Amino acid sequence: MTKLTRRAALALPLALATPSLSRAQSRWPSQPVRIVVPFGAGGGTDVTIRLMAPKMSTFLGQPVVVENRPGAGSTLGTDYVVRSPPDGSVFVHATLSSTGIAKVMYKNLPYDPIKDLAAVAPTVFVPLVLAVSTKGWPPGVDIRTAADLIKVLKANPGKFQFGHNGIGASGHLASQNFATKIGAEVVNVPYRSGAETITALVKGEIQYMHDITGLLKPFMESGEVRCLFVTSDERSAVMPSVPTWKEAGVPQYQAYSWFGLFGPAATPDHIRNRMNAAVEDALADPEIAKRLADMGTPPMPGYSPQQFADYVAKETEIWGPLVRASGAVQD
Repeated sequence: MTKLTRRAALALPLALATPSLSRAQSRWPSQPVRIVVPFGAGGGTDVTIRLMAPKMSTFLGQPVVVENRPGAGSTLGTDYVVRSPPDGSVFVHATLSSTGIAKVMYKNLPYDPIKDLAAVAPTVFVPLVLAVSTKGWPPGVDIRTAADLIKVLKANPGKFQFGHNGIGASGHLASQNFATKIGAEVVNVPYRSGAETITALVKGEIQYMHDITGLLKPFMESGEVRCLFVTSDERSAVMPSVPTWKEAGVPQYQAYSWFGLFGPAATPDHIRNRMNAAVEDALADPEIAKRLADMGTPPMPGYSPQQFADYVAKETEIWGPLVRASGAVQD
């Protein structure tokens, strides 16, 4: 046998295996895909991915099932995915709070969000709005502007409360950062979901909160809450009458989030890339894009898995000092 024929013979098994490998990769997914939401039902993370799931299912050719696993400031559901098989059967629709913030927030976090999660794709960016209850205030107190709120909170240390959907969540840190910036002592009250927090605000059980403009807009329009300012530099198209933080005369503070898909750390590249394409396909749908924009959560298309991983790492560096300064670090 000549050297040429020996090389050809050695190359034959590899040549035969390559199409098989390609077919194996292209078969994913061969079963339903689960997306864990580490918060309760009805919040922004949940609503967003449920809006996208049918379109993603069509793209992937398998059902995409959304499953809520709230608890421990979103780290319970995230940790469940970290410990799941990296076979593309389960992902987590995580947030800034359960990745970049959690790494700094919890000293005994059971996972490293940078090392133990495989970034897939961002879904939406989430600017926030500060809203106050029209109830729950002492007689004669009528909060209509940011200046009104700041004056009352500073004059009554420890008397009033803000709510949020979990320690370390963006709403928690935004509200705590706001109190710190204005020099007020306010009690924080955690709830299981954004929907529960809004209900508490409407009832007057808490005095203020931060959340997505689209979720709070119906309650602002009904007069059950007042939205004092958005935390972005420009007015929100969802609430054009609500001033920005700068227009409201509020000291600037970090108050935003983003959502995105992650898998267990060892999830193969071909699965991450295909899931990334499914997210991009959903975000490109005009109806979905409009509904997300109407919610005040604009889509974040155009990131490869690696670009998203780099983005998460950079966000961790930005938020680390802010989390420590807020005093919210947990044992």
